[in-house]
Amino acid sequence: MTIDHLVDPAWLLEHLNDPDIRIADLRWYLLEPGRGRIEYLEAHIPGTVYLDIDTDLAAPPFQGPGRHPIPSPEAFAATASRAGIAPTTHVIAYDSVGGAYAARLWWLLRYFGHERVSLLDGGWPAWTAAGFPVETGDVAPQPTVFVPRPNRLMVVDADAVETLRHNPRALIIDVRAPERYQGIAEPLDPRAGHIPGAVSAPYADAIDTNGRLLPADALRARYAALGADRAETIVCYCGSGVTAAHTILALERAGWKNVLLYEGSWSDWSRDPARPAACDIIPCKGCDGDE
Repeated sequence: MTIDHLVDPAWLLEHLNDPDIRIADLRWYLLEPGRGRIEYLEAHIPGTVYLDIDTDLAAPPFQGPGRHPIPSPEAFAATASRAGIAPTTHVIAYDSVGGAYAARLWWLLRYFGHERVSLLDGGWPAWTAAGFPVETGDVAPQPTVFVPRPNRLMVVDADAVETLRHNPRALIIDVRAPERYQGIAEPLDPRAGHIPGAVSAPYADAIDTNGRLLPADALRARYAALGADRAETIVCYCGSGVTAAHTILALERAGWKNVLLYEGSWSDWSRDPARPAACDIIPCKGCDGDE
């Protein structure tokens, strides 16, 4: 059975009591640790488990590339087992911001060999807008045994990006907000700007005003205009490897399969003073100009 990238709230309501469905709440706030879990405890889709980006879906900062390194196979297996994810489980992930954070779980599950995962299109806002049932408190499902099978071919590091950015058949996409790409603002990382040669395609522009992913044809037009049709390899990066997963999902939904994640993303690249940076500000401050 082919698993779609997305399911809608009505479909999930119909399958809410299916024993092979596991729902995961990924609400998370970059500058407000713990807020997502508080919101989950106050109200969530019935039967949903909560997974935290920082503690469940990443290794500790810089114990690997960047602020959100991929967790070790053992750590992710423990998280997935505790969440009740079995080989036959269809995982449905949601958040409150159009899937930007839920896509981290979508990507990690596939990286560790579990293909049965989708996003709830429209997420928590779409569920509540439909007036569908919610519950409070915590959920502790029956644990399973998750066997991780990491696929390192889905990931590139800084050295690979350095090579690819000089390759005319490669496309490097920066999915951060425009002001971070341009070097106007950098709230978190050591330097402002972007990887020289990268194009800007903010992940949020792939989400409509209702928090749903744009149709596949609109996504295809968007990424084709950036050169995706001509690329043999596409690399996505963000601040720390979280929201880049959303753009990978969008690209796959539009038909591209040759899409890789730069795991450490800008938090890894900008930390190394030997790595060049570019920005759109003249005179440039905090980067190396537009090389």
